[in-house]
Amino acid sequence: MELIIASSITFVLLILSVYRGIFLAYPLMAGILMFSFVAMKRGYKVADIYKMGYRGGKKSLVVIKVFILIGAIVPIWMASGTVPAIVYYGINLIIPNLFILFAFLISCFVSLMIGTSMGTCGVVGIAFMVMAKSGGVNLAATAGAVIAGAYFGDRCSPMSSSASFVAFLTDTNIYDNIRNMFKSGIIPFMLSVVFYALVSYVFPMNISTNTINNEILRAFNLNVVVFIPAIIIIMFSLFKVKVKISMSVSIIAALLISIFVQGESLSDCLRYMIYGFSLDKSDPLYTIIKGGGIISMLRTSLIVFLASIIAGIVEETEMLNKIEDITQRADSRYGIFRNVFITSIFTAAVGCSQTFAVMLTHLLNKKAYEKNNLDNLSLAMDLENTAILIAALIPWNAALLTPMTILGSDISCIPYLAYIYILPVSNLLYLRFRNGRRVLTVQK
Repeated sequence: MELIIASSITFVLLILSVYRGIFLAYPLMAGILMFSFVAMKRGYKVADIYKMGYRGGKKSLVVIKVFILIGAIVPIWMASGTVPAIVYYGINLIIPNLFILFAFLISCFVSLMIGTSMGTCGVVGIAFMVMAKSGGVNLAATAGAVIAGAYFGDRCSPMSSSASFVAFLTDTNIYDNIRNMFKSGIIPFMLSVVFYALVSYVFPMNISTNTINNEILRAFNLNVVVFIPAIIIIMFSLFKVKVKISMSVSIIAALLISIFVQGESLSDCLRYMIYGFSLDKSDPLYTIIKGGGIISMLRTSLIVFLASIIAGIVEETEMLNKIEDITQRADSRYGIFRNVFITSIFTAAVGCSQTFAVMLTHLLNKKAYEKNNLDNLSLAMDLENTAILIAALIPWNAALLTPMTILGSDISCIPYLAYIYILPVSNLLYLRFRNGRRVLTVQK
């Protein structure tokens, strides 16, 4: 009963915090106290609970290091002209009658490059919303396409903190995971392309505008050199270089380009990496190309750390054993994935953060994989195909609420998050169909 009360109160506090704009660290701190109280009621000493929380929080440090690198790389890519170049050439490719489709595809590409859904929404998402407003395009459809594309890279980019976190939790190689994610995402991606092509036909762009591109050319020196930081990420990924190394080298390259090509000073570049990039307030691009910074990731890092503490206490006190007992009953690939699918909906709704959803879903289902002799690569792929994406379908989860806030959208964009809900559902149906065929084969 104590566990139900603690979970319910934490859930309510998280929802209220999201809607009130209160920093999520506060309800998570309250959650730590309540789950610690539950552990004490079950006979655990305060010192032991502290150690459990410490071990849980320690697991998040690997991801927090990646967060810090992401915080530094996004603004320095902006200062070097890498991000503006991606926006500039991406916009040049747009066909007005396929505007929504291009919003999705370009967001997919950018998110694959920078590995962050929030960064993608801030970098190209705002630009697409501006163009949609000026071209009379449905804003909800535009926001949905951008957010869906942003989670394409959030799920499978080598620079993604989510992908790094899943790899760490499951003790797998991130590049092996990415290869599996591309395989399992091909059909959902193609279906999404068809969906956004049809939506583009329904909501075409009435007028085209080159205002943003003209301003980019005025503010930045664009040439082939500015693509080097992005090329480094791609090439290092192909050779399976550790993410932290590839990101560090990319940061150094972008720093040099910022100084010698864009004319930025070293002090300004360092300031950008710490506090985020921004142009002069009088610049028309001021509200479009800005953001990032290590400071901006500290709040997210604290949320991840606190959520990890709760997960550590819950795991080591075995509070959720009854749910684990249920998930362990699955004896087929379909049954296991179905349980991961269902539990990820619960954890994403209760946890209000992507990280919390991943940690608890992993905790509740990992023994089922061990029991059925499924390797950790399968577990990693299933977490990426459920918890990572489903969190972005819950209106009060920060995974969706933050992008909607950045884009100035609301829940009307949810029907247009095609890629995000097609991928887990299609994988569920595929495994159900394959499982059914195997049963028929055995019966014959």
